[in-house]
Amino acid sequence: MTGITSSALAKLTVAALTAVTLQFTPIPLMAESAEVKGLAIAREVDRRDQGWGDSATQLEMILKNRQGEEAVREIRLKNLETQGDGDKGLTIFDRPPDVKGTAFLSFSHILEPDDQWLYMPALKRVKRIASRNKSGPFMGSEFAYEDLASFEVDKYSYAYLREVTFDGRSAFVVENYPRYEHSGYQRQIVWVDKERYIPLKIEFYDRKNELLKTLKFSNYQQYLDKYWRADKQFMQNHQTGKTTQLVFNEWQFRVGLGTRDFDRNSLKRSR
Repeated sequence: MTGITSSALAKLTVAALTAVTLQFTPIPLMAESAEVKGLAIAREVDRRDQGWGDSATQLEMILKNRQGEEAVREIRLKNLETQGDGDKGLTIFDRPPDVKGTAFLSFSHILEPDDQWLYMPALKRVKRIASRNKSGPFMGSEFAYEDLASFEVDKYSYAYLREVTFDGRSAFVVENYPRYEHSGYQRQIVWVDKERYIPLKIEFYDRKNELLKTLKFSNYQQYLDKYWRADKQFMQNHQTGKTTQLVFNEWQFRVGLGTRDFDRNSLKRSR
């Protein structure tokens, strides 16, 4: 064989046989820990929801007590994505008249406690929400103040539990442990759509590790060919029998919002 010595041919033959042997010989791999896999899923959820910039929508908040009595509130919601830190959100109540003009501003942070303020038009003053009070109910709903902060990976530690089928979709089930010392939750169990990496359901366990609430997401719509938003979010409090449903209208993205739209003065301007 021109150009290849017998020694080289022997080496090639050995290499080829080795490659064939390796192809059919199982190679032991290090088992991925539950913590590593849980963190990887959380990072992918976060990665797929980056780059939207700013957004705005309108929604109805429907409150029901144990007896089924209902109250409806109309709300505007604005969000601003922030690089290197958590996102900013502004919630404005338009109806009914007794809450009209109430506004809530939230600056999420990755490691530090979130900054949150509430403007009450009847008092004409801005109230800062103390770090220890973020587990309290937001405006009489079953959402706590800490539920309104944006999802940031480093706010939690994680443990992958299993894969299941939920509402006809394959899903990861991951346990989240809040790193925030004043969180009202011991842990959360999250069902994550395996294909789209979006939450389908979250169970919230209180500081006694008893099931407190369940949040379900439904009617997802995709925007800008990338970002998923649920048209409905339903929070059920298992301990009080109360529920809160959020029904969103169509989201708008990249509408030109900036940091000035989310400073403390924006609370009083938001009428």
